[in-house]
Amino acid sequence: MEQESKIKKLGTPITVGNIRFETNVLMAPLAGYTCFPFRLMARKLGAGSAYTEMVSADGLKYNDRATARLLFTDEREKLKCVQLLGSQPTVFERAARSDRLAAFDIIDINMGCPVPNVVKAGEGSALLEDIPRASKIIEACKRSGKVVSVKCRIGMNRSKIVIEEFAKMCEDSGADMMTVHGRTRDMMYDGEPLYEYIKLAKDTVSIPVFANGSIDSLSKAEEMMAKTGADGVMLARYGFENPLVFSELTGRKTSETKYSLLTEQLEVASECFDELYVLTYIKKLCSYFMKKLPGTKSLKMDLYRCGNVSELSKVIKNIFDR
Repeated sequence: MEQESKIKKLGTPITVGNIRFETNVLMAPLAGYTCFPFRLMARKLGAGSAYTEMVSADGLKYNDRATARLLFTDEREKLKCVQLLGSQPTVFERAARSDRLAAFDIIDINMGCPVPNVVKAGEGSALLEDIPRASKIIEACKRSGKVVSVKCRIGMNRSKIVIEEFAKMCEDSGADMMTVHGRTRDMMYDGEPLYEYIKLAKDTVSIPVFANGSIDSLSKAEEMMAKTGADGVMLARYGFENPLVFSELTGRKTSETKYSLLTEQLEVASECFDELYVLTYIKKLCSYFMKKLPGTKSLKMDLYRCGNVSELSKVIKNIFDR
């Protein structure tokens, strides 16, 4: 009973550095998904924070359209969190201090991406094998004066579990928080998370530790909290498939439906981005929302045939407002 009483409750506020998250249920950065409209929706439904898609620290020096879209934000996003990917401490420091990131409150450093091209470049999960370099990157970002978090895995493979040493390094280097994906790099996104290693990270440091991996329901989130003692959870793919889960996990009442959410997303995205991007994003979001929804095969074909926002709006109504 005493151990159970120590398990933190989902949906409670938490302070990271000098920033207060309204809840301890967070939305992970997802390349191709966590654009500005989606982040607004996640926060509205109960997420304590939602990160931008992965942004190349080196790529910030180019004033290109793609990076501008990744970094798009405005006053509606009250807490602004960006995730950076890279391998050079000096590049991270330049990025963290740059005008491009001036609006952002929190910098998250990607030290967990397992994608081969990223790892070959010495980025993402590759930093688990270069702890001194990882430390210098954290210190470089901290010199910007911003709150810094780290998202990592537990090691490259089961014979190279480094999370205890890595967690201690993160704290000693000045990180204000870390999120541990409970898989090794070679597990990619498959298999049961190795809960004991997330717990090991939590037991090693005093900074907040969030747990990530296969959380797709309230019961899974509660299991994660109970097995790891984490300060909170971070959702990934399922947060995109069913954003209403944020309300479920945090106990926040909502009258929103998938139809009302899609309609609002279409409106916000159309305000911020060009029509081609809006069509791509909304079709992708709508497809996720349609999973396990019966009788939608022909409607899904209609969805992908849409050539403009007006057509898309009508198809969304046919699918969800029935």
